[in-house]
Amino acid sequence: MNESPSLSNLLKEERRFAPPAELAANANVTAAAYEQAEADRLGFWAAQARRLSWGTEPTETLDWSNPPFAKWFKDGKLNVAYNCVDRHVEAGHGDRVAINFEGEPGDTRTLTYADLQREVSQAANALTELGVQAGDRVAVYMPMIPETVVAMLACARIGAPHSVVFGGFSADALATRIEDADARVVITADGGYRKGAASALKPAVDEALTRPGAEKVRNVLVVKRTGQEDIAWHEERDLWWHEVVGRQSEQHTPQDFDAEHPLFILYTSGTTGKPKGILHTTGGYLTQVAYTSHAVFDLKPETDVFWCTADVGWVTGHSYIVYGPLANGATEVLYEGTPDSPHKGRWWEIVQKYGVTVLYTAPTAIRASMKWGDDIPAKFDLSSLRILGSVGEPINPEAWVWYRHHIGGDRTPVVDTWWQTETGGMMISPLPGVTEAKPGSAQVPLPGISATVVDDEANEVADGAGGYLVLTEPWPSMLRTIWGDDQRFLDTYWSRFENKYFAGDGAKKDDDGDVWLLGRVDDVMLVSGHNISTTEVESALVSHPKVAEAAVVGATDPQTTQAICAFVILRGGTAEDGELVEELRAHVAKQLGPIAKPKRILPVAELPKTRSGKIMRRLLRDVAENRTLGDTQTLTDSSVMDLIQSKLPSAASED
Repeated sequence: MNESPSLSNLLKEERRFAPPAELAANANVTAAAYEQAEADRLGFWAAQARRLSWGTEPTETLDWSNPPFAKWFKDGKLNVAYNCVDRHVEAGHGDRVAINFEGEPGDTRTLTYADLQREVSQAANALTELGVQAGDRVAVYMPMIPETVVAMLACARIGAPHSVVFGGFSADALATRIEDADARVVITADGGYRKGAASALKPAVDEALTRPGAEKVRNVLVVKRTGQEDIAWHEERDLWWHEVVGRQSEQHTPQDFDAEHPLFILYTSGTTGKPKGILHTTGGYLTQVAYTSHAVFDLKPETDVFWCTADVGWVTGHSYIVYGPLANGATEVLYEGTPDSPHKGRWWEIVQKYGVTVLYTAPTAIRASMKWGDDIPAKFDLSSLRILGSVGEPINPEAWVWYRHHIGGDRTPVVDTWWQTETGGMMISPLPGVTEAKPGSAQVPLPGISATVVDDEANEVADGAGGYLVLTEPWPSMLRTIWGDDQRFLDTYWSRFENKYFAGDGAKKDDDGDVWLLGRVDDVMLVSGHNISTTEVESALVSHPKVAEAAVVGATDPQTTQAICAFVILRGGTAEDGELVEELRAHVAKQLGPIAKPKRILPVAELPKTRSGKIMRRLLRDVAENRTLGDTQTLTDSSVMDLIQSKLPSAASED
């Protein structure tokens, strides 16, 4: 991997933020954890597994006899739902709030751990009545409501792996996932609320179940959320959640399952077009997400109010809404809607209302808040916040500093976390009570994690150099395989570098050896023989005072292999003209070098984003290369692409 213009300008500033003294003095995890894990990595993870309640304690930590097919704690037995719910009730914490639910219309619900135990038990009994047995797959296609969490925990309670499908996916996407997982029961809702209106979900399920391979579904369990009256009903198949679950006993005895029993399948995009069913199992996964919630968020269940803003349809929602925080007995917020409905201060209103202490969100959402204006969060009391987190993509230093200053009041650590659907839990992150943080850097692997940056020949790069981010030792929450396709698992993650896991992310080590994520390798542009990260160019653009947000893609170019194309959202009041475009191109050249100067910059009103907040750069690449747009079904607002394309003829500003 050739050296890019790099992050040198940002690194030279050497901004550092030490942990607050009081937080450091009372942190859950100290620097000693690194030493313990370094001295005995497997012993370290065995100790973390003891944070859970086991029906049968494991005697073996890791079986790596058939790499890369790992087995963690394989002779142990436990129940995930018991660990997330019942044990907290038994410990006398039944009255502690588990979930503060905030619906987009403003309706609320409060579920204590005792409430959650009753509802999960009823749902588990309902699934059993419907013939669901341990090992059967259940598809979940739901809005962000408490029943979604209850459904996932009920599946875990009876050993039925769930496959949660993001509620924004189409009927085709849902059908593909139901068929691949061979799910026999679907849990859905009539709809959910989004941007001030009811959005139907049940029709997509009805359509999906007409597709070949999905017709094996026996029952559809429907939560009445919006009360829409125009949904179709199949008497032999469809059942109301409140009727079937509501009539069940509130008592259910959880059964222990092997640590390697499948917990869930979560589908993620594949390069072949067919989604990959990422399989996670029970003991190792719960160990790592419980530990990382405890360590990275410094969770204090007695006093903290935790809020992860992700959708449960993505892995962040699985690991850091459902399983990690609840395994720790935490109190959390669950919000149904978007950050700008009914107004752009909705998130900060929720932080103020519930006294949120730990906030975990995506850089895209942070940059959107920057664009909307500093005055909006300033209207709310955010003094309860003590830790801020970032997830989903690399965060540019400017957004990091804005987040800490305007949301955290210059007093909160910011933990920038790197991990993937495939890793299950966090892998690289600062520790809030230990790390002297650098804006924009995920910094170092967490205790017990072995990660580094290598070159094309798999040699570890020197400090100051870039390459490919790899994991060199197995970790407890690692994916076990791709559902039904072991060979694809091997080819996708273990074939590029021998005995190393590589899932496509580029990274750079700074002069201290800290890791800076550069995004997907396919988002590293090859320009005249130089590898230039889209993230670096985006950071340079956003560092300009007139730019609120930027997305950069590489478009095929016959002269330079790829040309850098940028789409930028301007700060309020900034005039859009050719002079500004040239000013921005010159700014990038000054920041990163002439080779990184975008060939084309297009000011836009919005960027195409998924509901989880990720920018769909694939669609921007289609625009830049004048191709027919690919699938837009996961976008929050597909009309954004029409607006972008309508401006394209005036976009060129080229040397």
